[in-house]
Amino acid sequence: MTAAAALSAEQLPALQRLRQAVEAALEGKQDAVELALVALLARGHLLIEDVPGVGKTTLARALARAVGGELRRLQFTSDLLPSDVLGVSVYDQRSGEFVLRQGPVFSNVLLADEINRASPRTQSALLEAMNEGQVSLDGQTIPLPDPFFVIATQNPQDFAGTFPLPESQLDRFLLRVRIGYPPPQVEMRLLLDGQTDTARDVPVVLDPAKLVALQREVHRVTIDSSLGSYLHALIQSTRTAPSLSLGASPRGAIALGNAARARALLRGRNYCIADDIHDLAVPVLAHRVRLATHADGFTPTRDEAETALREIVARVPVPL
Repeated sequence: MTAAAALSAEQLPALQRLRQAVEAALEGKQDAVELALVALLARGHLLIEDVPGVGKTTLARALARAVGGELRRLQFTSDLLPSDVLGVSVYDQRSGEFVLRQGPVFSNVLLADEINRASPRTQSALLEAMNEGQVSLDGQTIPLPDPFFVIATQNPQDFAGTFPLPESQLDRFLLRVRIGYPPPQVEMRLLLDGQTDTARDVPVVLDPAKLVALQREVHRVTIDSSLGSYLHALIQSTRTAPSLSLGASPRGAIALGNAARARALLRGRNYCIADDIHDLAVPVLAHRVRLATHADGFTPTRDEAETALREIVARVPVPL
């Protein structure tokens, strides 16, 4: 049986249509789209760190439209309160009871725009939602819609008025990616057309129920013992490398395994290969580790963290 045949007759075409639909809205960014879909299929969340105007909102809207889900966008600012994210109970005079007005977090896709502009108190309001798929309000636990996917954008930390995300918040994001500027031919076409809202033409290729079924299929993708040993060796190397003061946690190891399974499924396989783990190690782990220079009061850049992790990954033998 071929790798493609391992998936059902409906699943593989659905995944291909999903990928094509999102790539059509964000032309020339196949790698960024693939990473976003990996996070979506693995039931993770996505952190996009980039400058404004490169298509972060377009990517979020395209994903939400393609899976038939509800998208809600929340602009994070320094005065944003946790109740603005989760919701608040309001007294209803007609019924004589308090009624919960649900916040933007009650959606299938939440775009947390410029998340590092909010205070740590407001940032922490998302921790339970992202980790447990639920929120606790007024003494009750309320489940969030399924699927639930957070796409957060973050400006570079040298921009004024930002609050760096703490490790506990960063650890809730499965992947950190950068979109970057479009290829010259794509940018030229955008200039000539004058159209920036390319996400509105994205067709609905799935419904939320089918997406949940695909997310469950990810856990059936196998990782054999040799790949498991390779993954564990990568995690261990981050804990012993002199360039790092904080290595990847067990949650980071599980996240890398889940991301590798989702990438395999997206590429039509029901088993992982070494490239799935190797290629995803940096986007999955780079934001979960801390450089040794950080302990001296120097805040490393994203490029420095990724370069250090890339060097560590290169030293770990890849199983053949």
